[in-house]
Amino acid sequence: MKISFKKTYKFAVKSALYISLFSTGFVMLLASNMFKLHFRSLYLFGFVFMLIVYLFSFIVLQYRVERFIYRRVKKIYDDVSLLQSSTFINQPITTDMETLTREVKKFATDKKLEIEMLQVREEYRREFLGNVSHELKTPLFTVQGYISTLLDGAMEDKVIRKKYLKRAEKGVERLIYIVNDLDMITKLEVGDLNLDISEFDIVELIQNVFDLLEMKAEKKKITLSFENYHLLPNYVRGDRDRIQQIIENLLVNSIKYGKTGGATEVAVVNLTKEKVLIRISDNGEGIEKQNINRLFERFYRVNKSGSRSEGGSGLGLAIVKHIIEAHKEKIYVESEFGVGSEFSFTVAKKQ
Repeated sequence: MKISFKKTYKFAVKSALYISLFSTGFVMLLASNMFKLHFRSLYLFGFVFMLIVYLFSFIVLQYRVERFIYRRVKKIYDDVSLLQSSTFINQPITTDMETLTREVKKFATDKKLEIEMLQVREEYRREFLGNVSHELKTPLFTVQGYISTLLDGAMEDKVIRKKYLKRAEKGVERLIYIVNDLDMITKLEVGDLNLDISEFDIVELIQNVFDLLEMKAEKKKITLSFENYHLLPNYVRGDRDRIQQIIENLLVNSIKYGKTGGATEVAVVNLTKEKVLIRISDNGEGIEKQNINRLFERFYRVNKSGSRSEGGSGLGLAIVKHIIEAHKEKIYVESEFGVGSEFSFTVAKKQ
């Protein structure tokens, strides 16, 4: 790759000026003492001498500086192999050392941050693949075990055959559930999932989710309720099905990690003239501070063992985050370990 060379004359001009002034002053002092020249002749001689010295010094210095800077700077550029993919690739080399130093420092800082980011992503990739493997392995081995047992002779027993086929079916359903959730997140990330925007009553929607999860909550004796029982209809604008999915996922998590005999409350707050805040709070086990920043990662589980025994794909909160961001809204989390958690998100009001 040929690197263009940008000349700068700043250093040579100043250095040549200093040399010529010193040399001229010294020579004129000698000439005035030794040759006793006339005042006018002395200054004419000094001017011509200074001009000659200046031009000579400028040419030599400029040439030497260019050679000196070019060779060393070119070596710096060549040594940094990553520069071919950087912004320096089409930029000229400059002999301004201050500019060069600043550019190299900026390059080094950017590359350091890039390397750190790649390391974080690599760690996340390994953890993600491990989690995917674990989540898919359990139902796959379950299905494989039941089918192998049937093929080994248990198929002749009608009772066992029916029971094992039902269990295998549940394993397949779990696999489908995980794959569908992954497919949805992928579509949300690439913007390939179209939102069906409409206006609807958010209070009525939340009540519908309460009805859907009533039996699940009763198993753990958890009460689902509104913070204010006298809520009036509150119309918002968004994708009704996706907003319902957000509320359902948050309530399911609240029940899953809630204490037996606990309570989950939902509040609908008119935050501003344009926004409504949906707040879901519980008195469950809560979340430790170090886990809060990772809650919305795919397959990330606060309680690695307990949450898997409760079921679910491990993608619920990741889906929640992506759907909210697709609506260009925000989600907030507050939690105290052993006390409870509160998830809240904004929705646009009806126009």
